[in-house]
Amino acid sequence: MARIARRAGYTPTLFGYTDQAADPRTINDPDDPRLGTYEGVLPGFDVALDLTGKRLAWNRWVDRHGHPTFDDPDHMLATEPDRPAELGISSFLTGEFLDWAAKQDQPWFAHLSHLRPHPPYAAAGRWAHAYHPDDVDLPVAASEQRHPMHDLMLGMPGLAAPADEADMRHLRAQYYGMIGDVDEQVGRTVDGLAALGMADNTVIVLTADHGDQLGDHGLIGKMGWFAESYRIPAMVCDPRRPAGHGTVLDIPTENVDLLPTLCDLMGVDTPAQCDGVSLDCWLDGTTTPGAIEAAHSWRTAVSWEFDWRALLLMGGHIPAPNDRSLESMNLAVRLSPTTAYVQFGDGSWVCLDVTADTTWRTDVADPARILEAAQDMLTWRSRNLDRTMTGTLLEGSLLGRRPPDPHDDQNGAQQLGVTRATP
Repeated sequence: MARIARRAGYTPTLFGYTDQAADPRTINDPDDPRLGTYEGVLPGFDVALDLTGKRLAWNRWVDRHGHPTFDDPDHMLATEPDRPAELGISSFLTGEFLDWAAKQDQPWFAHLSHLRPHPPYAAAGRWAHAYHPDDVDLPVAASEQRHPMHDLMLGMPGLAAPADEADMRHLRAQYYGMIGDVDEQVGRTVDGLAALGMADNTVIVLTADHGDQLGDHGLIGKMGWFAESYRIPAMVCDPRRPAGHGTVLDIPTENVDLLPTLCDLMGVDTPAQCDGVSLDCWLDGTTTPGAIEAAHSWRTAVSWEFDWRALLLMGGHIPAPNDRSLESMNLAVRLSPTTAYVQFGDGSWVCLDVTADTTWRTDVADPARILEAAQDMLTWRSRNLDRTMTGTLLEGSLLGRRPPDPHDDQNGAQQLGVTRATP
């Protein structure tokens, strides 16, 4: 994303974190510290505010305001209820961005990565009391007949939801408070851009990287195959097309759609290896010719995948050259309006009737329907193989699409004929 934005003429600037590990294939020194962390920066970004690791910038800011700080970054987050919301990590990030934006006099591209809402479940200041535990809804209970992996997760510390109802209500109330805090900061960001005179030429995209089980199915955090961990917001505001503002689309979208969307908004080509489809045609509203055409060819289901071999590697498991056990530690989900099909790497599967039971606790009994769901997943996988070199034919001369030059990262603008777009 950042490299593409650079090709469009921007200087992509990060506030927060991107959790992007360095490619170990490019590092020859076994003592290189980058090999010991996933908390790197997505290539192409300049960093204006670094909130990785111990989040020292936030610590120093809290200290300057006369409050105790802690070396343990998780303890800093867990004690957010003890400090005013204005000193919370979400408020801090917003303030740093707005100070930076006020100094910009050229088109800009900024990535604001709010950590919250996220464990530890402790909202900042007044948001810790914004939702009373007695008023929050209770989670969906775990199914009595479960896949073995579900039982495994229920027995793992840090994944199993609190057994005590009072503790569960408190956890959910704190999470809702964190949502409220970030929601307020998003509003503060939008208002700040308006005050700077930038609201009419700034595209805003709001999304997230994952959800939280919040006790549903007996789990907390992000784990397993249930929709609670994978359903995320996707909001795009293009000020140039006010007719589409406020439109809610009842179509299946995926996070892989956001990069092609940003490419269209910046006026650059989408890389061939991208699996997503641009949402640009929907931004005018749903009655334009482009949207109507897209509706006829749009995806009918969404998919996600999860790989947990890291749990074994962290436990010290080092497979022998011919040991393929780690390759079974994965799953894929294909969700249609009626059916959720889960395929596990060990060959087992689950097929759920989400029409009859939106809580994902009712199995599909019809073999024909199960076969159809499994075939749909196979079709999806076959259509999403790597496309970096496909569409190119060497036959007398190069025919089809010219593949990208792997050695030319910064000069892609000349190759693609890109012109600088508005922010």
